[in-house]
Amino acid sequence: MKIHEYQAKELLVAAGAVVPRGIVATNPTEAMRAFDQLGGPVVLKAQIHAGGRGKGRFKGANADYGGVKFARSRDEVSRITEVMLKYPLVTKQTGEDGQPVSKILVQEAADIAREVYLGMVVDRAIGMPVLMACAEGGVEIEEVAARSPDKILKAPVSPDVGLHPFQARSLSYALDFPADQASRAEALMTALARVFLAKDCSLAEINPVVVTPNGDVLALDAKMTFDDNALFRHPEIESLRDQAEENQAELRAAEHGLSYISLSGNIGCLVNGAGLAMSTMDIIKHHGGEPANFLDVGGGANKDQVTEAFRILLADPRVKAVLVNIFGGIMKCDIIAGAVLAAFKEVGFHVPLVVRLEGTNVEQGRKMLSESGEKIITANDLTDAAKKVVAAAGAVSTTGART
Repeated sequence: MKIHEYQAKELLVAAGAVVPRGIVATNPTEAMRAFDQLGGPVVLKAQIHAGGRGKGRFKGANADYGGVKFARSRDEVSRITEVMLKYPLVTKQTGEDGQPVSKILVQEAADIAREVYLGMVVDRAIGMPVLMACAEGGVEIEEVAARSPDKILKAPVSPDVGLHPFQARSLSYALDFPADQASRAEALMTALARVFLAKDCSLAEINPVVVTPNGDVLALDAKMTFDDNALFRHPEIESLRDQAEENQAELRAAEHGLSYISLSGNIGCLVNGAGLAMSTMDIIKHHGGEPANFLDVGGGANKDQVTEAFRILLADPRVKAVLVNIFGGIMKCDIIAGAVLAAFKEVGFHVPLVVRLEGTNVEQGRKMLSESGEKIITANDLTDAAKKVVAAAGAVSTTGART
């Protein structure tokens, strides 16, 4: 689960970080009022769950700026806010349709003498959270990491103890903070680590950390993502969820106990088991296709879940064919076949359906499908299934109709 920048900053402030003053606005009047309260030049920051806002563009707008814009006057604030709230913001992470903006953070402008990067993730190679730092902060941090990975400094952080003071001190001096700024940088690192561990984050970033000409060290921007599996421990975090920013199909799937992630291809996948789902997507790619989604119905899928899964898949206009790949273990193949047939009739398919069954009672399941009289393509194994669904999707894409 992701949250907005202004929400991430509130969590950092509660943990002891220093951030520029800011006020959230939802219309030009509120933005101008915020400008008056802050008393001077401000930066208007579109609040969406996507990176690259500063280099983005507003689709359909006659504006030469992105989602982060400096404003010197009330008139500028009004004009810029109106554009930001009217047009979707397109960044490298939103896709070409962009993302509508409903909130803007009006933040006091800060004089910047220097920018630094701080971030925290779970390093699965060592099985621990890791605090990362780089003396070259700002929007190009990904390029720095790819070009010069040795510039990314790392410190493993114990989930039980947290960030040790000596670790923060060592990083601050490695980043060339002078003595009068080091304690402020260390406080920011400690706050970031505290939030990451206490709130079960999977990612937390301050990019950039800025040093002002008078030596203040501020979190100018913040980004946080949380482990969905840990949200039951954090109702205060779940309350920050902005469902308008999330994929509606993924939300719908979660309500029915389905694990669904939308992708960019044209072959819908319905699979039981996360590992099998990953293998299914891999073999589709191997045979020249592109999966449209990851969808795991779980080991105990029933008719209602299978039906809802089909509805979600077929609601995606990009889907040209569907592959059902089921291993009957907890749920036997004949039960799954019955659920697939019932859902097939109830939903009404307009694209080819390929079904591969394996496991307990597989022969009964295959017989049910073959004798159903429905236009269902059966497959003997996963390779056969992948080849058939890729061919079926290609035929639909070429002719525009099922063949």
